[in-house]
Amino acid sequence: MVPRGRAHIPHNARVQDVVTLPTLFLSSFLAATLLPGGSEVVLLALLAREPALLWPALGCATLGNTLGGFSSYLLGRLLPQRGQPAAAAATKALDWLRRFGAPALLLSWLPVVGDALCVVAGWLRVNALTVLLFLALGKFLRYWAVSHAVLP
Repeated sequence: MVPRGRAHIPHNARVQDVVTLPTLFLSSFLAATLLPGGSEVVLLALLAREPALLWPALGCATLGNTLGGFSSYLLGRLLPQRGQPAAAAATKALDWLRRFGAPALLLSWLPVVGDALCVVAGWLRVNALTVLLFLALGKFLRYWAVSHAVLP
């Protein structure tokens, strides 16, 4: 009997057996925030089990990761605009955004500096629709490349 409110996962279940599109969405969202995470592993586990879910999986991963990055952007908008960022990653992100503008957000998937890019874009008050466009495009291209590197 399964206790109320808890999903039953057999002790011999493999990772591929419990990975679903909602799991991928959540993993992708959290991986794009300041929390560490490896949404690529979840994507690949899902595609190993169900290769036919390529496009829905790419959509879920991209949407989740884009919204996670956008949440960091929104946090950046809450920061007061005085002074300069102190952290090295934020300084590098600030340099990239000042040099390349919103297209620098195509690299928001990079570890460490990617989170900083999103926060600093909010701090600089970069247009929200432009941010969403470049976030989504960069994140989609990364997931597409990862999935096609392993799929036949």
